[in-house]
Amino acid sequence: MVTAFEFNTHPDQNVWALILGGSSGLGLASAKKLAQKGLNICIVHRTRRSKLGDFENELETMRAFGVEVAEFNTDALSIETIQKLIDFFKTKKGHLQLMLHSIAKGNLKPIYSEDSSEATLSGKDFMLTAEAMAVSLYDWASAFANAKLFAQHGKIIAFTSEGSTKPLPNYAAVSAAKAALEAIIRSLAFELAPLKITANCIQAGVTNTESLRLIPGSDLLIEQAMTRNPNKRLTTVEDVANAVYLLTKPEANWINGAVIPVDGGEHLR
Repeated sequence: MVTAFEFNTHPDQNVWALILGGSSGLGLASAKKLAQKGLNICIVHRTRRSKLGDFENELETMRAFGVEVAEFNTDALSIETIQKLIDFFKTKKGHLQLMLHSIAKGNLKPIYSEDSSEATLSGKDFMLTAEAMAVSLYDWASAFANAKLFAQHGKIIAFTSEGSTKPLPNYAAVSAAKAALEAIIRSLAFELAPLKITANCIQAGVTNTESLRLIPGSDLLIEQAMTRNPNKRLTTVEDVANAVYLLTKPEANWINGAVIPVDGGEHLR
């Protein structure tokens, strides 16, 4: 059981990490890391019934560290959900040390296909993907900032990818959304600075998650990453969770508006 946590400088301080999209992959790994370090965890997620048992086991693992863990299996893109979570934190008298955006919901279609039977991207596909993977961060961050629910030196972190600047097959809608996400992070970093809230992106290397495996041609992406990475291995969810933890520490208070590669040097070539 955790007996001390560097963010809890006062015994009555009630600080949390709010994970948007934390039932698997990078979000879940980050939640587990932060719980291990003593931060209370709240996860907003969409988990299928067939996977709820595994997810609930993960929640119990986090609770074993002696922290409070709450979860809401609901639509993170709903304004009603945002208000529900604001009410939850006000009732708890809790404040966010971290808001982590890990929503992976996008259209993975080509822009053009010679096969007339294959679906291609529409303008609406771009808009829906951007809403889920970029604009939703703004909705959450602005609502919680206006509600004064961030702790002093609170952190906002979002996950981006190399696809924000490089084209990949079937990735155009997500690529556009990730570019928009990075722009939103920069603006949040700039405009929330008077509230002592920082905002940064983590650009993870190729990580063998469920989201990656949904991308057509993911096997090739994995093969290429193994070649490019000077460490000759893929990035793991634990690698990324460690970086989230580091950015959440007080020593990271002066890091703001950055896109930080966490890939063992994969981005170098």
